[in-house]
Amino acid sequence: MSDLVLYVGNKNYSSWSLRPWLALKGCGVPFTDVVIPFDFPNGNPRFREISPTGRVPVLHHGAVRVWESLAIIEYVAELFPEAGLWPEDLVDRVVARSISMEMLAGFRALRGACPMNIRRPVGAIALPEGVMEDVARIETIWAQALAKSGGPFLFGRFTAADAMFAPVVNRLEIYALTQDPVSLAYMAAVKAHPAFLAWQTDALAETWIVPEDEA
Repeated sequence: MSDLVLYVGNKNYSSWSLRPWLALKGCGVPFTDVVIPFDFPNGNPRFREISPTGRVPVLHHGAVRVWESLAIIEYVAELFPEAGLWPEDLVDRVVARSISMEMLAGFRALRGACPMNIRRPVGAIALPEGVMEDVARIETIWAQALAKSGGPFLFGRFTAADAMFAPVVNRLEIYALTQDPVSLAYMAAVKAHPAFLAWQTDALAETWIVPEDEA
């Protein structure tokens, strides 16, 4: 058993939990995951026992507590430099971190209107203002990175940047938000990655329903 323990929320819905989980799993970092579902109206009281913010994901490493998805990824990247969570090339690494931070801080219209939902059948919904502008920016990020790297992932091989965008891959698919061939090919590569498939298997086996995330 690894001495890294990653606490996550419902795998069907928790986009922020997916990001560090997928980065670690996809890059071969050993860890143990513990699912604590947000099956109460305001999350789960247990979150306060494990996380200083009362939210997940949170990583425990001995006495160390690391919260927020990108901070978890950065911490593990320092612990396991050989895992290659970030690209080797300096410029690629800077771009990877920049677009990951943009994902962390932006795209609020898309995130608000179109919750991640692994179980949801594909189908369009009425979209508020700003969603398709977010989609256009995401597709520009993907197209530029893929044109430079040659794919199949943003920087050639799978990195933390792909993990940061994985929930968006789900959103663009299940809400039928793109028909762009470059985007669809990239989305297919992410969905076919063994780490994503493992998360998906767990998500599909969950029975919890969170009504506000059932758009």
